[in-house]
Amino acid sequence: MGEKDHDSSSSSFKEAAQRLDHRGWNEQQYLEQYDVSEFERPSVTADMLIFTILDEQQDNYRKLPEKSLHLMMVQRGEHPYLGWWALPGGFVAMNESLDEAAARELHSETGLDGIYMEQLYTWGAVDRDPRTRVISTAYMALADSTRQQIQAGDDAQDARWFKLGYRVLQEKKVHIEGGCRLERDMQVELVHQDIRLSGTVRVTRTYRGTLNGEQWQVLSSDGIAFDHVQMIAYGLERLRSKIEYTDIAFNLMPPLFTLSALQQVYEIVLGKELLAPAFRRKMAPRVIATNEYTKDAGHRPSQLYRYRPEWEV
Repeated sequence: MGEKDHDSSSSSFKEAAQRLDHRGWNEQQYLEQYDVSEFERPSVTADMLIFTILDEQQDNYRKLPEKSLHLMMVQRGEHPYLGWWALPGGFVAMNESLDEAAARELHSETGLDGIYMEQLYTWGAVDRDPRTRVISTAYMALADSTRQQIQAGDDAQDARWFKLGYRVLQEKKVHIEGGCRLERDMQVELVHQDIRLSGTVRVTRTYRGTLNGEQWQVLSSDGIAFDHVQMIAYGLERLRSKIEYTDIAFNLMPPLFTLSALQQVYEIVLGKELLAPAFRRKMAPRVIATNEYTKDAGHRPSQLYRYRPEWEV
């Protein structure tokens, strides 16, 4: 916006503020009389889905390490759901934005700073929190585990990376007047050593010509607090979608990586195998070859690449 446009806009705002309403009040008089108790105000939280890729333990050092998708969970140290596991998060203060609250809670509960994070979805079911009416804005974050150390804090007893499993249990198509309704039940499984958490979510999409309605519902939850199991299912579906048309996956990679490792990350997130030649063609504009190679004992050296940011293209 140019200086002239800005001046014009400011002038318009000032004129609007001086207009009188049906009671003869201008904006300042209205604000002085405004009763904030007229409407009940729900509490608001920011919750984070923090994804990373971790190596699985290998018995044979000659084999490349298997990798898997992990999600950070914190064990609740207070009621409600005392001892259950939840996504990192907390209440938004009156003097901070949602993004600021998410970053603050991320650091206070896990010790993480400066990682990729984007707003995902807002959940507002009336009974989603037994304490009071709480609306939660979920964030999706991606972390390179080789450069992050986590630690529990605040009201979290513990913070751990859980291996994330996700599968479709059943799909059903129901014909309705003027269209159809598709129901899909999905199971989420989280495993850390001997700790096993699980839950089932149903997503219902209604079609009348085009998609005109979507509803998420928790069917069961074992050890996962609140409605966080549906946040996890929703977040994974969003991650799978965005990895197809953005460079978001590089936030899961170290600064230098092999193309094989990059392909493995894509396959883990998408839940399917990819053809190596097609994948390398797709990645060619997004990576830059370096003069460095892997030095792992027992493996043939592989060339290392780095991400090519948009501004370098």
